[in-house]
Amino acid sequence: MMSFSIRKTRPEPELPTMDDDTVICLKVVVDKTKDRVVFVESDDKFVDVLFSFFTVPMGTIVRLTRNRGPTTNIGCMNNLYNSVEILDALYLRTKACKTMLLYPRNGAAAQCKNLKLAIHDGASLRYFLCSRTGCRNSGYKLLSHYPDAICWCGEQMYPVDLVENKTRRVSSDDKDRGVFVKGPIRLMISDELRIMPPSTAASFSLFSELGIEDMSVVDDRTFSMGKLEALNLLKCLLVSKTPLTEALSDHIPVLSLNDTEDLERVSIGRLKGEASNEDGKMYVKLMVSKSKNRVCYCEASENFVDLLFSFLTVPLGFIVKEMQKGSSTGCINHLYDSIQDLDARNYLVSKETTAMLTSPKLAPGFRYEGQA
Repeated sequence: MMSFSIRKTRPEPELPTMDDDTVICLKVVVDKTKDRVVFVESDDKFVDVLFSFFTVPMGTIVRLTRNRGPTTNIGCMNNLYNSVEILDALYLRTKACKTMLLYPRNGAAAQCKNLKLAIHDGASLRYFLCSRTGCRNSGYKLLSHYPDAICWCGEQMYPVDLVENKTRRVSSDDKDRGVFVKGPIRLMISDELRIMPPSTAASFSLFSELGIEDMSVVDDRTFSMGKLEALNLLKCLLVSKTPLTEALSDHIPVLSLNDTEDLERVSIGRLKGEASNEDGKMYVKLMVSKSKNRVCYCEASENFVDLLFSFLTVPLGFIVKEMQKGSSTGCINHLYDSIQDLDARNYLVSKETTAMLTSPKLAPGFRYEGQA
């Protein structure tokens, strides 16, 4: 049961914090000659953290990783996020829309709050309702998770203080049970984030792949994985082929665009036609460099911009799913495939869990219908 009261104060977006000193201990097998991770052996807690990456919206990933270590752009998502950040809220339907894009909610937030090491927003889930009794008692049950949201009646919504009666006791079995992975259990994770049950055969297979024949070059080490290290790992798995080595050695690969062009010196061709929306399709007007066959910029309607902005709310797992046949700079595909390769009956909590990771949904309140 829940009760609530409304506070008429102007709320500010809560920012995630990295003050928690919780760590996960990892047993790491290292090739001393190359200073490279061969594999990591860990319990379900660490694998839960890895799998939780797929539930995180792209906007959250950009925000949490863009200032960590050397600059490493995730494609052009950083540019898209920065564009929303500097855009005047007057160009959006409401101020709440900007918060929704810069601080998108996680559709699996209820599960991720139980992670031993959560990189996601430290802010607690908040609710906003209209102060008008008629709106609160209406059959629509209008509710928002974002400050500055506007009710359908035109009034601003205000924070709601929720009080929940928790009567269920947490058993020892609940504490041992994993979030996405059944626990307690041990698993092996290769440097390129292939996850497998621990076995001698699997170990020697990884040694063979790396050309290790002399076991004297192999060393067992222990690393502590905290939130900052987890964020580094998230960034590395998107851009590196050896993400565990990069993250645990505190070295983040720096990617740069080497082919920088002086657009003032190339001939420009203008495509005919105006930006429009017809037959359910979006048409944009492109300005193209004919000599380089490259788009310089485009003119588009608000629906196309809405579509671009909506990418910030999409979970990473959905993007990986839709791009399975494409190439990936990092190792995110290996991690995604591991979810499907593992015996779900023995290693994953439920079929719903598998679907939550491999085909994650938008958080409640998000949808795309041509409006941001």
